[in-house]
Amino acid sequence: MTLIGWLQIVLFFALLLALTKPLGTYLFRVFEGQTQPLPRVLGPVERVLLRLTGASARREQTWVEYCGALLAFSVVGMLILYGLQRAQHVLPLNPQGLGAVGPELSFNTAASFVANTNWQSYAGESTMSYLTQMVGLAWQNFVSAAAGLGVALALARGFTRRPGPEGAKTLGNFWVDVVRGTLYVLLPLCFVVALFFVSQGMLQNFAPYHELTTLEGAKQTLAMGPVASQEVIKMLGTNGGGFFNANSAHPFENPTPLTNLVQMLLIFSIPSALTYTYGKMTGDTKQGWALFAAMSILFFAGVTAAYAAESQPNAAVASAQVAQVGNLEGKEVRYGITASALFATVTTDASCGAVNSMHDSFNPLGGLVPLVNMQLGEVIFGGVGAGLYGILIMVVLSVFIAGLMVGRTPEYLGKKIEAKEMKLAMLYVLIFPLFILGMSAVAAVIPQGVSSLNNAGPHGLTEILYAFTSATANNGSAFAGLNANTPFWNISLGLAMLGGRFLMIVPALAIAGSMVGKKVVPAGPGTFPTNGALFTGLLVSIVVIVGALTFFPALSLSPIVEHFLAGAGKVY
Repeated sequence: MTLIGWLQIVLFFALLLALTKPLGTYLFRVFEGQTQPLPRVLGPVERVLLRLTGASARREQTWVEYCGALLAFSVVGMLILYGLQRAQHVLPLNPQGLGAVGPELSFNTAASFVANTNWQSYAGESTMSYLTQMVGLAWQNFVSAAAGLGVALALARGFTRRPGPEGAKTLGNFWVDVVRGTLYVLLPLCFVVALFFVSQGMLQNFAPYHELTTLEGAKQTLAMGPVASQEVIKMLGTNGGGFFNANSAHPFENPTPLTNLVQMLLIFSIPSALTYTYGKMTGDTKQGWALFAAMSILFFAGVTAAYAAESQPNAAVASAQVAQVGNLEGKEVRYGITASALFATVTTDASCGAVNSMHDSFNPLGGLVPLVNMQLGEVIFGGVGAGLYGILIMVVLSVFIAGLMVGRTPEYLGKKIEAKEMKLAMLYVLIFPLFILGMSAVAAVIPQGVSSLNNAGPHGLTEILYAFTSATANNGSAFAGLNANTPFWNISLGLAMLGGRFLMIVPALAIAGSMVGKKVVPAGPGTFPTNGALFTGLLVSIVVIVGALTFFPALSLSPIVEHFLAGAGKVY
């Protein structure tokens, strides 16, 4: 580790901190303000879009109606994306003449992008046409992120709204939230940043692929395409699906160190800003800063561990010379160890999945960090919307435990946390390991699972565990050592992505519906404050304890034991 490396990490966090309040204030105005930004320009567009959906900003929905609209919208979107892939060979904007995508891979990809996961069992430049990339995948990048925003806001409204004679059971309107999130937030930011990416050398064209002859006389195909427009929403929407198979390690997808920094800021920008938005919704911005502080502590713990691990030589190629620079295996030399470790931490803290290095090549403890980041439940800033509603579920658990400590009914923002909310919170928490550990166990013992492994022993188990963790956490990053484009892996990972998204959204919205109509109890001597350092420490502890108790046995058999075996000279 070097001083320059730490300065890069501190600079990134300082820029993120500077963005949090202004962007959070803007999000509050978009979703909770009396008037939205640019009412004369974007207002008419919003009204037309809402008229097309049959929705009205004045008519709000109960949690059941909100959830039903979300699920129906997602089902229809998944069917359309599936059909688009299956028919791309007869559709326009396919200059390479790419064929129809197979049924299992089409299912996997449709589930992946609708669930805001963007796991890719394919190489984008050799599988998907320009039309599929833009109309299918990029569309879902926008609307799945906007849907996640809506769920977070609905849960926040459940906690922060005060009961009244009318509308005490409503949480907003799903269609309004999706339209506003797309129109006022995602599209304007993407337009501006896409132009910046093009100025830095990122591709944006519809040209056919170029056939080149190298200096050695070999033939090479240089892929083209509308990259910048998809790259920006993949980062801002914490989607992560790369236009190219090499993702953000590809020079056409991440040309310079400056674009690398901007991409990381895009990943964290909305999840970070939502903590301030939430603070404004509660009427006490310290509530939001407490959540931001908890996320930041976990972020710095992860990036420190990853940076320290990757600053050590790879056990397979260790030498005195290599020891001076650390583990460069699988890393893009333009960014080096620091930017690679930071990017890996950021992309797995948020459920983004973009990568600028191969996590499969990390040292065992370096690869442990992305795994743990995801297994903590998508709460370290997390995905767009998903990070906020994930951390709020942990807040419910923390408040309940604090209530037990002081011997009184737990309260949060003056509303009592009762048995119903705790049952729903535990359902949310238990769904996550059920898919990860259950499906990993199956894959580890059947031929269809282990036949796709690139490595044996604990490293092979890490590849399996990482795949299902990434899918269920709606992250989408790959460990890069697993051939997932088989019927078993496409179907099983697709189911994990759908379960990790929608089976966890339902209890979160149910908690919102249960909390929104509750009376507010005035704070008393036994009320546990949730806007200070003590609560932040408790929240961090609960997140770590829940993750450690759930996943530590599996991690002990994979990257942890691999670390000790590597020290003894055994590599996989």
